[in-house]
Amino acid sequence: MFGHSMLAMPRCLRSAAFWAFVYSYSLLCTCIALLKLLCSILMRPQITFQRISREVTPSCLNDPFLGTHCYVRNKDSGLRFHYVAAGERGKPLMLLLHGFPEFWYSWRHQLREFKSKYRVVALDLRGYGETDAPANKDSYKLDCIIVDVKEIVDSLGYTKCVLIGHDWGGMIAWLIAICYPEMVTKLIVLSFPHPTVFTEYILRHPSQLIKSGYYFFFQMPWFPELMYTVNDYKVLKDLFTSRDTGIGKHGSRFTEEDMETYLYIFSQPGALSGPLNHYRNIFRVNAMELTGGIFASSVFFGK
Repeated sequence: MFGHSMLAMPRCLRSAAFWAFVYSYSLLCTCIALLKLLCSILMRPQITFQRISREVTPSCLNDPFLGTHCYVRNKDSGLRFHYVAAGERGKPLMLLLHGFPEFWYSWRHQLREFKSKYRVVALDLRGYGETDAPANKDSYKLDCIIVDVKEIVDSLGYTKCVLIGHDWGGMIAWLIAICYPEMVTKLIVLSFPHPTVFTEYILRHPSQLIKSGYYFFFQMPWFPELMYTVNDYKVLKDLFTSRDTGIGKHGSRFTEEDMETYLYIFSQPGALSGPLNHYRNIFRVNAMELTGGIFASSVFFGK
C-alpha cells in the first residue's frame, strides 16, 4: 500500500517520493483536463470560451432578512474581511466557515434559523467574495487562515464561539479547534473528517485519492482558473446542479437565482485565483506541527 511504503522510507527519501508523486499526479490530472478542453473546442467551438457578462449584483445578496453586511480589518495581515451578521450583539457567537466554491451566502438558511439564539456570523474567507484577495499564493497558507479566524473572533468582541465549517471551511474549523481549543465551545463540521483520520485513510485507499484529484489539478498555475470559465462556468454549474454532486434537485431549496448568485461572485475579475490559492498551499503544510499527529507525509487531502 502507498501509505505503508511511505512510512517505511527514510525521511529524505519519503519527502522526495512524496513530491515526485504530487507533481506526477498533478501533471496527469492536468492532461485529463486538457483533453476535456480540446474535446469541447472540437465539439462546441462557438461556445467553449463564451461567457455571459454578470455586472448587476443579485438582489438576494442584499436581502435584509439575511443580516447586515460588515467589514473588519485584521491587525496581523492588514486584510479587510467581509461577513454577514444576524442576531443581537451580546448573544453567543456562532461563526460559519464556508467551503469551495462557495462564500457567505451558502449559510443563508442558517443565518435565518439561528439568529434568534445566537449572534450568527457568516464569513467570506481570505480570497473569497468581498474579502481581500492577496495575489501571492503564499498568503493562503493554513497558518495564515487560522490566524484570520482567531482575529475575527477577537475583533467581534468574543473569546469563544460555536464554530461550524463545511468542506474546506470544515478543515479550517478542525485546525482551529486543535490550535485554539479554548476558543471553541462547540464544533460542528460538515463534509470533512478529522485531518488525522483522513490523511491516513487516503494514503491507504487509492479510490479516495482518485476522487481527490482536483486537489492536484489545482496545483497548476492559471489553467484551473481557465477551466472553470469554459462554457460559461459549466464546471461550477455542475458542482451545484449535476446528479452526482449537485443540490439543485427536485424539492431542494436551491433556485436559479441562487445559481446566478454564485456565478456572479466567481465570474468577477480574479475571483477564482484566491480560492484556488488555498489549495496551492495544501501540500506544503506541516501536518505534525498543526495537529500533533503522526503522518506519513506533510499533507492534508480533501474529500
